[in-house]
Amino acid sequence: MAGEGQQISLLDGKEDKFGGVEVNLMEVESMTVDDFDTKLDLSLKAWKDQGKKGIWVKLPRERSSLVDTAIKKGFTYHHAENEYVMLTSWLGEEPSTLPANASHRIGIGAFVLNKNGEMLVVQENSGYLKDRNVWKVPTGTIKEGESIWAGAIREVKEETDIDTKFVEVLAFKESHQAVWQRKTDIFFVCELEASTFEIKIQESELSAAKWMPVEEYVNQPFHAEEGKEMFKLIANICLKRSKKEYMGFHNVHTTKSLKESLYCSADQSANLLSETCDEASTSTSL
Repeated sequence: MAGEGQQISLLDGKEDKFGGVEVNLMEVESMTVDDFDTKLDLSLKAWKDQGKKGIWVKLPRERSSLVDTAIKKGFTYHHAENEYVMLTSWLGEEPSTLPANASHRIGIGAFVLNKNGEMLVVQENSGYLKDRNVWKVPTGTIKEGESIWAGAIREVKEETDIDTKFVEVLAFKESHQAVWQRKTDIFFVCELEASTFEIKIQESELSAAKWMPVEEYVNQPFHAEEGKEMFKLIANICLKRSKKEYMGFHNVHTTKSLKESLYCSADQSANLLSETCDEASTSTSL
């Protein structure tokens, strides 16, 4: 028989740091459904014999025909991006410890002050506040790999053409089941300082934008409506900050190559990196 005795290779996988296996088929030039079916069967048996538990298979969108085969063998969807779908399978007898897909989305609201103490406000041409004559701070979503402070600066520039520099994170809130009725939304309120002042709105998102006295923004009737307590809280934080009666969190950069930032108390941030631990001061007596 033709091909008899021909050895069939396993799927090319590498062990991850948790003792599982990661299979990346993004660079595989071609693979039929039958080939994948056979290789996956043999691979699963070999991995189970080796004591592997968590299996990850990354399939490019060009190989979407292979998804059904994996699902029938016990794989489940983990997440998907534009260019691939990630599938997982748990081979252990105990409950799975594979991490879930991303559970949060990060958003920002920008409290931007000019040199006259006025704040930047906008009206959106779509969404919850459309046609309600309510002025709000510029808002947006942080992009993948983007810092909170950088995303705040970018969103303000995109929406209003105003250049700013980051000052502080004033507060943040969380809203559960806010994204696709499933994910949690984390929303950071950031203070920015304007360095340019002429507004040019992004017409695809905004219907208007202007500089407004902070008190006028806070005293909008909308903030006094029932069920709008969160809007009122944020507005009052902005008001107190404009009067220097509220202190937020500075960003302290650590390892630049990793683009890390720590957000901490503004009155302590300047000294944290230079402080050392005094053994005597941390000891306790019984």
